[in-house]
Amino acid sequence: MRQPVGFTPGGSASGAAAGTLPAEQPVATSEPETDVALWAVIFAGGIGSRFWPLSTPAQPKPLLKLVSEQTLIEDAVGRLQPAIPPERVLILTSRDIAPAIRSVTRDVPEENVLVEPHPLGTAAALAWGMQELARRAGPSAMACAIHSDIAADFPEEFRRTLRRAAAFAAREKAMVSIGIRPSRPETGFGYVMPAAPLDADLPLQRGGVAATRGFMEKPSEVQAESRIEDGALWHGGIVVGAAGTFLEELALHAVEVRDGLEALRTGNLPMFVGLVRSTSLERGLLERTERLLVLQGDFGWDDVGTWASLRRARDLDDDGNGAFGQVHFVDAECNVVHSGRGSVVLYGVDKMLVVTLDGLTFVTSLERASDLKPLLDALPGSMRINPTGLGQ
Repeated sequence: MRQPVGFTPGGSASGAAAGTLPAEQPVATSEPETDVALWAVIFAGGIGSRFWPLSTPAQPKPLLKLVSEQTLIEDAVGRLQPAIPPERVLILTSRDIAPAIRSVTRDVPEENVLVEPHPLGTAAALAWGMQELARRAGPSAMACAIHSDIAADFPEEFRRTLRRAAAFAAREKAMVSIGIRPSRPETGFGYVMPAAPLDADLPLQRGGVAATRGFMEKPSEVQAESRIEDGALWHGGIVVGAAGTFLEELALHAVEVRDGLEALRTGNLPMFVGLVRSTSLERGLLERTERLLVLQGDFGWDDVGTWASLRRARDLDDDGNGAFGQVHFVDAECNVVHSGRGSVVLYGVDKMLVVTLDGLTFVTSLERASDLKPLLDALPGSMRINPTGLGQ
């Protein structure tokens, strides 16, 4: 299986998000697009503990500059434009990080930042965002629901893909997942199984849309390998559809959320919050719905989920090293270094992660960096929350 550009030792990334094919700008298709006013609902909650020690309650993952010189949430809002201007962007976030989110997304109207009193889970956040959109623009308003921690090499093709997905979603009165060709059996992603294309003369590879025959969120490695062999695509963390369609399907399938939907419709947010249970939109909705279609995206997608992902999302040197800050590599391959203070030198080591902050240096292998929960469970609580001890 072909590995992602910038993933194999000795390779070099072609751009900011060289995690999946294609390595070059895709040729634009002439397939259906929509001129309808498209909205976006962006999920920007959570600390992002897999990026410890850089990510903390005071500096959560959406506010980290992991891929570019902008924060993840700024990148997420920026790449939607001009197809989706800031006034048609709704950001779902939690109370503890809302002021910081607002401080870096000033183009987004303040009333478009929906602040959860505590993390509700993305299924409930989706319900709130789509109900707010239906209130403002009607249930037929089209929107993409998208996670803030993705990267795209080719923003123009990304926006074109959203418009095509919206056209198909409106035509079929369904939800459309943006599927990504997998490059490895990744256990942290969702897998969507394409069925037959809806238009016989327009397959997925040429910009068509297909029915689906199942969705699995975060499978085991064996299950992921099996699904890839069976033609599955990664779910790219993007779903497109009408606000009313999302709300109907949540009412039918998301048992964790459905009891609060009437309170949400009548504007009783405290009651809604008290009635819902936390679950992801992938488990609560996409694994259960029968109204899910899939459209293949070829815009250099990547999920910025762990430290190891930065080897795909950042420009690499000729030895496959990715770095932020003053870093020198000598006889070293396939490392990730984030130097927040001073210089770092790596000599004769491979596949390592090094993070330096003022008062803390963190070193592990990229393999172990994919799951930091055992480490965080073993550390004192104060160090997990404030690893450098600053401000104490």
